[in-house]
Amino acid sequence: MMEDFEPTVVAFLCNWCSYAGADLAGTSRLKYPSNIRSIRVMCSGRVDPIFILDALKEGIDGVLVAGCHPGDCHYQSGNYKTNRKIKLIKRLLSELNIEPDRVRFEYISASEGQKFATVVTEFVGRLKEMGPSPLKEACE
Repeated sequence: MMEDFEPTVVAFLCNWCSYAGADLAGTSRLKYPSNIRSIRVMCSGRVDPIFILDALKEGIDGVLVAGCHPGDCHYQSGNYKTNRKIKLIKRLLSELNIEPDRVRFEYISASEGQKFATVVTEFVGRLKEMGPSPLKEACE
């Protein structure tokens, strides 16, 4: 593993909760790795599994999906659907001999800026331990 490896992370963030949590982390000047590239979606339930698989296929080292806490989804059940989708994606990745931990799902509310910073820090740390995506070489 390369000592100076910095993973690239794509984060799909729910507009109503986790994107606002990320914004709070920024405005509160909380420290977390800058490896993350955020994509705002109206609901975590809108994140199609193909979006995640395409990101990994293109050489992204990890994908974070964050949504509202159970019972707080603005679209009633989007976060429950996302939870099930992520479990299926992780099982598929495992079958393909790709570390399932390259995908992470978290519930992060608008008031949880510290949780956002902690999740990103932990996720980037875990990706550094795993090393570059095995698909990265195929993309180059």
